[in-house]
Amino acid sequence: MNPLPHFPLGNTGLSASPLGLGTVKWGRNQALKHGPFELPDDKALATLLDMAVEAGVNLLDTAAAYGIAEQRIGRILGQRREQFLLFSKTGEIFADGQSRWDFSAQHTRHSVQQSLKLLRTDRLDGVLLHCPRNDVEALQNSPALETLAELKAAGLIRSIGASVTTLEGGLYAVPLCDVLMIAWSIGFHEQQPVIEAAARAGKGVLLKKVFNSGQLALPADNGASSAIESCIHPALRLPGHPVVIVGTLNPAHFQENIAAARSATLHL
Repeated sequence: MNPLPHFPLGNTGLSASPLGLGTVKWGRNQALKHGPFELPDDKALATLLDMAVEAGVNLLDTAAAYGIAEQRIGRILGQRREQFLLFSKTGEIFADGQSRWDFSAQHTRHSVQQSLKLLRTDRLDGVLLHCPRNDVEALQNSPALETLAELKAAGLIRSIGASVTTLEGGLYAVPLCDVLMIAWSIGFHEQQPVIEAAARAGKGVLLKKVFNSGQLALPADNGASSAIESCIHPALRLPGHPVVIVGTLNPAHFQENIAAARSATLHL
């Protein structure tokens, strides 16, 4: 079967598949909205990576706060590295079942260097600020974005941005970022103006929570043949060729996500 097409990720110079693979459940099973689960073994993760490569899914989304996810990606990615865009995040620190945030220049530099080391790579394709609920405070009153820009100028990062939580924070971040991660689902459109502003400005868009953090209980509608298509199709019709981040550990579910993205791209 033909791999998914790749589209420009804003003006970053990167090209991304319409589907990206999220990795929070690769390294962390605490303080998540998903029910209790065991972390998958390396063989299961390698299977997902192989499926991604075969399908043309080329963006991996991870974060320093995703437990041991970066370490595991670095260990199993191997020769697949050049087939993926590696996006990580900084600012959130998860330890002992709790999150705290640090957007200082010192921590930002350390976090990026640690991500490079754990992922066993010489550059990251994107690093986003992992914003808390008061994202405006993190964006306006910290040196984190400026520090990321310096690391980008040094060649360690290819694009910078923010994973935002509010409409105000998202709109503030658009002119400052190359890429934004924004929550959107068919039942939650509050931040859609950020998506539209980002598309007009030539910024890349990653969509999180398209399945409402896994709480999918929707009938097929709008001409879609499944509930998964009902979520993915309208997301991929948003402006700017957004990338839908999915975090399933189930190969069959991942194949369904891929099929839904493939059918959606036939009409883009």
